Amino acid sequence: MSKQQTKNPQHKHDFVFEKKNYIVMAIGIAVIALGFILMAGGGSDDPNVFNPEIYNFRRIRLAPTVVLIGFGIEIYAILLNPNKKKK
Repeated sequence: MSKQQTKNPQHKHDFVFEKKNYIVMAIGIAVIALGFILMAGGGSDDPNVFNPEIYNFRRIRLAPTVVLIGFGIEIYAILLNPNKKKK
């Protein structure tokens, strides 16, 4: 090996995922964040007063479903093979 090669070895950084995987992961994280935002609120300012809004459809059904869909997108992003050729 020459001195030039030992001083400046060119390393190609291989990432685990491709660009497409990271884009799908970012979408999944955004969907999860949306689910947690939908889950927020509904409390009462006075701890002695019960607010039944905490048990509405958005917080009990919709938000957890959105979070689970986000986790499904994350699993898809991990398993996605962008190098697979379509027939």
